[in-house]
Amino acid sequence: MRDRHLHIEADSRLLKSIHAAVASELVVDDNNSRWRIIAKFIFYFSISLLAYIGLYEIANPLLFTLCYVAYGFFVLLFAFNFAHDFSHGTIFKKPVWNDLGFIAIYTLNGAHAEAWKKRHIESHHFAPNVEHYDSDLEISSLIRVLPKSDYRWYHRFQHIYAPVTYTTYSLYWVFVKDFYIFFSTGNKPGYVMSFIAQKIFYIFYLLIMPLVFSHQPVYIVLVSFLLMHLCQSIFLLFTFFMTHHVEGLEYPTVDDSGHIQTSWLMNQVKSSNDMHPFSKPANFIFGGFNNHIAHHLFPHIHHIHYPDLNRILYRVLIDHDITPNQTSYWGGVCSHLKLLRRMGVDVPLV
Repeated sequence: MRDRHLHIEADSRLLKSIHAAVASELVVDDNNSRWRIIAKFIFYFSISLLAYIGLYEIANPLLFTLCYVAYGFFVLLFAFNFAHDFSHGTIFKKPVWNDLGFIAIYTLNGAHAEAWKKRHIESHHFAPNVEHYDSDLEISSLIRVLPKSDYRWYHRFQHIYAPVTYTTYSLYWVFVKDFYIFFSTGNKPGYVMSFIAQKIFYIFYLLIMPLVFSHQPVYIVLVSFLLMHLCQSIFLLFTFFMTHHVEGLEYPTVDDSGHIQTSWLMNQVKSSNDMHPFSKPANFIFGGFNNHIAHHLFPHIHHIHYPDLNRILYRVLIDHDITPNQTSYWGGVCSHLKLLRRMGVDVPLV
């Protein structure tokens, strides 16, 4: 699929150098890696399960609500750390087991797994930040990040209202976006059944079950469910947005024939942002989303190896006068809001 990008010989040589350096210097102990992944799975599964059990054991309304919010946070981190790697087939050798793991964890978050995977693998990873190629750019007109996109008067305030609108995203994804994608595309019977089953299961286990079996009145459960989504959403969107939409990143353009005006390598490197790229604790929390350049270049390598891989990758890039874009987490939040503020002022030339 890289034939839509420009072929730049120097970048092709650099890409080969990067792969050669990683292949020769990255030490991967398969047995050790297996136990690290198992231990990590046990941790995130257990903490998510404990939070979910708490919904049926806690009588205090405030603690119940906090438990609901905590569950939403932990099950989202569970997806960060496992659903994403499952989608790229980096955990099991047999694709069917990766698919089952991916679908199971995505269903716990309420999102339709198959729809996201197709768009993520075939669109976003192919050409991040490229209009008409990257489906992740298909966001609300309330938010403007593309330099040449349509400008509306209210964009001048987007850095102010964005955090508020971000709190609605997971509800929108689960109950609107997935259904729009489902009804706007041709679906095979298996896909239809999968979609229906995933949505029914999510509503049943995370809303109906607590309504019936918790010690709380209906309004407390409904308010807690809503607050869970609001908190989950703002963390989710800020984390996602700062991987590709902060200051210093590029949005490659496309010519009239549909060719992307940069090489595949530079598209991946200069359109992605890292957060604490050498930090193992950050990698443990974010599941490799904080090592986004490495992930785009090596999606077939499990994220537990990214901090070590980054030391190799950064050295090769810097040796070729390419400085990867990186921020802290909170620095990324601020940088994203600064980008929104600038894009609310920079009116595209007609």
